[in-house]
Amino acid sequence: MASRTNRSTSHRTAYSAGGVIYRIRSGRLETALIATDKGARWGLPKGHVQRGETAEAAAIREIAEETGLEGEVVRFMATIEYWFRAGPARVHKYVDLFLLKYVSGDPRPQEDEVDDVRWFPLDEAMALVSFERERDVLVRVQTLWNEQGLI
Repeated sequence: MASRTNRSTSHRTAYSAGGVIYRIRSGRLETALIATDKGARWGLPKGHVQRGETAEAAAIREIAEETGLEGEVVRFMATIEYWFRAGPARVHKYVDLFLLKYVSGDPRPQEDEVDDVRWFPLDEAMALVSFERERDVLVRVQTLWNEQGLI
């Protein structure tokens, strides 16, 4: 019988927070998306939760850092999780996503991490976003908008 090599696959867990920052222009809901991977990927702004920081505070901070936009948390939307590779290690990532109401600022991409940031009407954002789980969150925002009007 052939022996099997039992490979030890190292993995770690990572926690991030971010979300959907929105504004209302001419009666339409718009949300800001960021582009990464040389503009090939569009998604929601998010980043690492620092030690001692709440997920809500991290979401506000990361959205501001990556987009130049300041917002205030309206509500928790979802936790998404996924796996990816970082060198030889597998990373199990959890991301808490919040809905934030735009307060101030102009779109300005974070120089070392983000290629572009733009406001999009929500329906365009849903079509453009690269990741299905983030699209699902935008669909939930659309449902809230349709059912409750102003969020």
